[in-house]
Amino acid sequence: MSEEKSHPTALEAPSGDVVPLTLSMVGKLLAQSQHSPRKRLLQKLHKSHDASVHRMFNAMQPGTYVMPHRHLEPAKNETILVMAGSMLFIEFTDDGEIADQILLQPGTETFGVDVAPHVYHTYLPLKADTLVFECKTGPYREESDKNVPGWAPREGTPEASDYLLDLLKRVAAKANAEAEAVKAERGGEPDQ
Repeated sequence: MSEEKSHPTALEAPSGDVVPLTLSMVGKLLAQSQHSPRKRLLQKLHKSHDASVHRMFNAMQPGTYVMPHRHLEPAKNETILVMAGSMLFIEFTDDGEIADQILLQPGTETFGVDVAPHVYHTYLPLKADTLVFECKTGPYREESDKNVPGWAPREGTPEASDYLLDLLKRVAAKANAEAEAVKAERGGEPDQ
């Protein structure tokens, strides 16, 4: 049996004109994502690749590699809402430097992002069983859905693991530098 059949990348949309979005549905999705070689799995809600709007749950585990990408050609807006767990959204410059990183957590001030088509981005789940709801302009065509820059390794390549580890180190270094700057600004006083 091929890996695609034993470990799909996405589950087909449930049938019906009204589909209840249940804890059972996402619980099963999260459980299946734990056994996926990719460490993530989509539950599609749109019925066709040709749908004008694509809606889906994305169940992710730490260590999954989402290639840095943008949705420029054709231009597609994307909205990402974190429903459970914790995720770091990373925006890149055109040459691959980290432009911004945003911690997304449900129940906090920042629980999601809306991303313009020209923005290179990725996201890193920080907790097991991170659940995201995504909404993106359709239709879906595999060959043009994502614009992947030359500096980002393709998923499944040996370089991808090294890149992900390096990205985590860069994110940590950036966060530490920002914390040190805040500490210096306060004159070294401990947080109150």
